[in-house]
Amino acid sequence: MTTNPPRAGRREWTALSVLMLPLLLVSMDVSVLYFAIPEISADLEPSGTQQLWIFDIYGFVLAGLLVTMGAVGDRVGRRRLLLVGAAAFGAASLLAAYAHSAETLIAARAVLGVGGATLMPSTMALVRTMFTDPAQRAKAIGLWSGVMTAGIALGSVMSGVLVEHFWWGSVFLVNLPAMALLLVLGPVLLPESKNPSPGRFDLLSVPLSMAAVLPVVYGLKELPSEGWNVRYVMAITVGLLFAALFVHRQRTTVSPMIPPALFRGHGFSPALVLNTVSAFGMMGSAFFTTQYLQSVLGKSALEAALWSLLPSVLIGAAAPVAALLVQRGAERAYVVTAGFVIAACGYGLLALAGTDSLWPVLAACGVMASGIVIVMSLLTDLALSSVPVERAGSASSLLETGTEFGGALGMAALGSIGTAVYRHQMPDAAPAAARETLGGALTVAAELPGRAGDALATAAREAFTSGMQGAAIAGAVVLLAAGGLAAVGLRHIRIRPEAPTENAGQADTLSPSGV
Repeated sequence: MTTNPPRAGRREWTALSVLMLPLLLVSMDVSVLYFAIPEISADLEPSGTQQLWIFDIYGFVLAGLLVTMGAVGDRVGRRRLLLVGAAAFGAASLLAAYAHSAETLIAARAVLGVGGATLMPSTMALVRTMFTDPAQRAKAIGLWSGVMTAGIALGSVMSGVLVEHFWWGSVFLVNLPAMALLLVLGPVLLPESKNPSPGRFDLLSVPLSMAAVLPVVYGLKELPSEGWNVRYVMAITVGLLFAALFVHRQRTTVSPMIPPALFRGHGFSPALVLNTVSAFGMMGSAFFTTQYLQSVLGKSALEAALWSLLPSVLIGAAAPVAALLVQRGAERAYVVTAGFVIAACGYGLLALAGTDSLWPVLAACGVMASGIVIVMSLLTDLALSSVPVERAGSASSLLETGTEFGGALGMAALGSIGTAVYRHQMPDAAPAAARETLGGALTVAAELPGRAGDALATAAREAFTSGMQGAAIAGAVVLLAAGGLAAVGLRHIRIRPEAPTENAGQADTLSPSGV
């Protein structure tokens, strides 16, 4: 006789709240330097190249190590890896806060990326382990998705507030209390879990995975700002070649880092692909809206960050509502499709924005982000539920890597469309720098006298808005197509309840003490 899986109690929900702390901080660190960089530049005097590395090294290391750390967690234990990552993240935060040179800060940000790569898949895998009841797991993953999305917006605001009242190192010191709390409560509240038969760790897959991920992410992130430069196209091509080698390695080696059997899980592959598309939509819009608030509407950086928090009101309710609909019998495929349609409607609102449309743009961001969070929470739940719990770390790392790829691709594709429209709309008589970017145009306009400068700035803002409208239409088309794929590809896919067995603890070496 099949019995229902055990329901999570107060201990598990308390443990989830502890897991939210590192997740929030890791996502915040993506944007936490937005307001700190002027202070850092004045204090450490980095070169232009060093300043770029201070910004980018965190994201590159994080993306490059996600696959590796997911596989490591499956082997050594997700809680153990989480705690090691928390210690590394805290130590690197302390080093970054008191860095006396640009080189030290770059090194500290790299270690922060290593710590982040251990924390993100470990938290998701532990959620999969702790919540075996499908309804509870859907709620927990919805919270996970909402916290991660909110952290990116919150990071820029927090950095602005801290830098205004303290010094730039304070944006890193805020990590320390949360990591200390995790290190104290984690061993008490979090269960240990790992794959009892992981096989030999394939060391060759580590450099192959990094060589596949890093060049592609680098090339995609640089394309929107500098166009189809041969260097970036070559980087993407090299990354794709290494990706082919990595896939071949996983299919032929005896003990692969990413078992091909994962993709045979009922629903995992379509969930992974569609989740990547949702990240495409989320980050593709961010490329425009942040510039729109500051350079078109003339908001200061801190004002723009504070205004960008308003859409979070809608985001907070999206995932719980989606989970409730599925629990009450709604077809998951149709709820995911509805999420894509809602997000596409957000892009539609963005396509109607003019050069003075603060509230319409904020509404567009809220609607779009709500639809994306609906999609991401339900697809993450489906993907993790369709794989064995002993492979939860590898599955989580693939989802996170797909999110990185999708976000970079969204910024590259939609950013390129917007840039092409901008350049086409700008007058031929405008200076070369003004025809390249809105920022360049505003800089040139500030140096021109009287009406000439005003006319150039107005033309640039109108051209940028037209580019944003064109990219929004393209984004809406992509999301509507993804909604159609979800309606077909996810239809009739169900999450099967897990039937507990007497040796379930041995099957996944799961116990509160980790023994």
